[in-house]
Amino acid sequence: MHLVTYGINHNTAPVAVRERFAFDASSLSAALQSLMQHEAVVEAVIISTCNRTEIYCHIDEEYDNPVLSWLHDYHQQSEKDTQQYLYQYQQADAIRHLFRVASGLDSLVLGEPQILGQLKTAYSAAFNNQAVGKSLGRLFQHAFAVAKQVRTDTAIGNSPVSVAFAAVSLAKQIFSNLAQSTALLIGAGETIELVARHLFDNGIKRIIIANRTLERAHALAMQVNGYAISLGEMPAHLAEADIVVSSTASQLPVLGKGMVERALKQRKRRPIFMVDIAVPRDIEPEVSQLEDIYLYCVDDLHDIIEENLQSRRDAAKQAEEIIDNQVDHFLAWMRTQDAVPVIRAIRESAQQQSIELLSKAQKQLEQGLAPEQVLSELSRSLTNKLLHEPSRQLRQSGFEDNPELIAAARRLFNIKD
Repeated sequence: MHLVTYGINHNTAPVAVRERFAFDASSLSAALQSLMQHEAVVEAVIISTCNRTEIYCHIDEEYDNPVLSWLHDYHQQSEKDTQQYLYQYQQADAIRHLFRVASGLDSLVLGEPQILGQLKTAYSAAFNNQAVGKSLGRLFQHAFAVAKQVRTDTAIGNSPVSVAFAAVSLAKQIFSNLAQSTALLIGAGETIELVARHLFDNGIKRIIIANRTLERAHALAMQVNGYAISLGEMPAHLAEADIVVSSTASQLPVLGKGMVERALKQRKRRPIFMVDIAVPRDIEPEVSQLEDIYLYCVDDLHDIIEENLQSRRDAAKQAEEIIDNQVDHFLAWMRTQDAVPVIRAIRESAQQQSIELLSKAQKQLEQGLAPEQVLSELSRSLTNKLLHEPSRQLRQSGFEDNPELIAAARRLFNIKD
């Protein structure tokens, strides 16, 4: 069994190069079928995300880089121009790489969990296209188990390392029960969308989306059972908000001190948690001077993120130890597979000899010989048949001064001194 990984990712190539090797979901089945037609490929799994394209293979060792050539041919790329961006791992290194990828240790954001789901999707696609057999099947199931162990036994995923997640985590610290809180999200870009999803997943009571383009606000609000308003309507709704998160492309603040003061009076001094993710800032800095306002800017969140990243780096060291141990376990399983053909051959030979001797015994019984005599002869003949060749080889090893074979026989048959 020879395992190989070929790939390109965010560490080795810019997006302009990575996109040349990407497989979209609609073409993945055709790509797998094309790859499996190569005579060197026994099994294959292809994973393709925005940050990586990787091919995991069980191949025939007689062929030199068959998948690398196929990858370039399939995407019509020159090996000479792109070879510097690609990496290749074999056997233990290939196993370790997959375990690290599954555990989030090779991701752009250390410890992110999305890659595990993407790996499972890639594995399912390969399985459905009959590209997965015993070797890769066992390898990927082992990788999924390793990722689960890393998540369970370390703090690799406990600390938020995205701006959106950090903002929501802070909100949860201030408002212990988000189910009783209302959030006003200003903007409708990617970061605000992530904040909305995190708040929605944490069971927040109500979400208001304010955006310059009302249609975009409506589109996002529908995804999180929210309510859409225009920026001009914010003064009428600000007092409802316990949480305010803003991320627009405005060159001027969209929330001023006066508007916030009026909202606080309507709220009867109930506090408001505010996060200004925008650059330039959306919320006037003077707002932080008001009592009952907790205002954080993007730099404050970055400090939190860096602290959490360090926590993840510490957890990653523990994860690497788990992975090293699990690589050894999988290599041990691979070594047992090398013995399977030998075991099968021994069993088949023994079974054939047993069948022949049993047939002879049945004929003897039909001829009227005593059962005791037939059974005794069957037992003696079977013992002689099964041990004839091992005995001959052991005698020959003594003649040839080969103590290793004799030592192996002692171990094989559990013979004590």
